[in-house]
Amino acid sequence: MAGKKQNNNGGRVLDEIVKNISDKSYPPVHLWNPEFCGDINMRIAVNGSWHYMDSPITRHEMVRLFSTVLRKDGDEYFLVTPVEKLAITVDDVPFFVVGMECFGKGKDQALSFETLTDDKVIADSDHTIRVAHDPQTGEPSPYIHIRGGMDGRISRAVYYELINLAEPMKGDKNTLGVWSSGEFFPLGQVDEGGE
Repeated sequence: MAGKKQNNNGGRVLDEIVKNISDKSYPPVHLWNPEFCGDINMRIAVNGSWHYMDSPITRHEMVRLFSTVLRKDGDEYFLVTPVEKLAITVDDVPFFVVGMECFGKGKDQALSFETLTDDKVIADSDHTIRVAHDPQTGEPSPYIHIRGGMDGRISRAVYYELINLAEPMKGDKNTLGVWSSGEFFPLGQVDEGGE
């Protein structure tokens, strides 16, 4: 899925989407405490692709399965089962957002995001959007919280779609952001020369 879809069918559609997303269950990795088994030569690249021994994992079903047993402890990431805990390398964050749908408009809208690993979240107080800026270049890196203390990097295409939905923050016309689920998420500052 790539890009944004606009849907204006009101609250009924949104309620159904929220239900479908919240019904999705994951293994209870937060309850499992196996012994640490060492590092596995697995890496998640900045673009969300998974690699094993420097070769890309091309089977989507396998990547999806691995992503469901991913856990973050402190600043480190692990694949966890009831009997194993294996460290992996994550170049930035473990998820990569490739699609967005917009339901409603303005303060009443809800923004649904989908990752390469088929995770779906609606931006809200539990799934916040944030934008970090490179200290040297000022280039923005947008993220959304996905689950378990883990974020997803929002692709450039989806970020541009967010910018197209942006409006000034109440009381600060120089800060642009988006509404979702009654929350306002700042995306950046605008000055006289533009963003």
